[in-house]
Amino acid sequence: MTFPLVTAPAKGYDVAAVDAFIARARAGESPLSSDEIRSAAFPVVKGGYSTVEVDAALERFEDTVAEHEISELISRIGADGATAEVRAIAQDILNRIVREPRKRFRRAPLFTYGYNRTDVDVFTDRIRAFYTDRSLLSRSDVRGVTFRPELGGYHEGQVDLLLDELVRVMLAAK
Repeated sequence: MTFPLVTAPAKGYDVAAVDAFIARARAGESPLSSDEIRSAAFPVVKGGYSTVEVDAALERFEDTVAEHEISELISRIGADGATAEVRAIAQDILNRIVREPRKRFRRAPLFTYGYNRTDVDVFTDRIRAFYTDRSLLSRSDVRGVTFRPELGGYHEGQVDLLLDELVRVMLAAK
């Protein structure tokens, strides 16, 4: 599979890195998980594959793999067990995002950059509205959100984990 190339000096994903990831996915010796697909990252270079096209393809691939994972989970622990597991994850997310703004996540270590707390709090307010008011929030919104860096901001790993879990819940609820 190839993707459209951007013309230098525009930047795109490194062709060799994307092609290697696709080859690994196709090999099927060790199937990729939806988490691995979601966390895939590629170097950005002059020229390269269109980031929009690659990201869209990865989202579709992740959706397909996640559906298979959910089917496997249901066959392993039953529909009720799978529903209970997804609800528990959803409740953990809600418990975190209803915390007081600027205190929803652990702070990055001293003299270290993390995610801007205001940016994250604004987005987690959108998540709360999604949960409580059924406001519109898509998996693409969650996957594509970016936060400015902030010295002493929120711990990136904690925020990223919450976003990954939210995508998992959204996929299961599909």
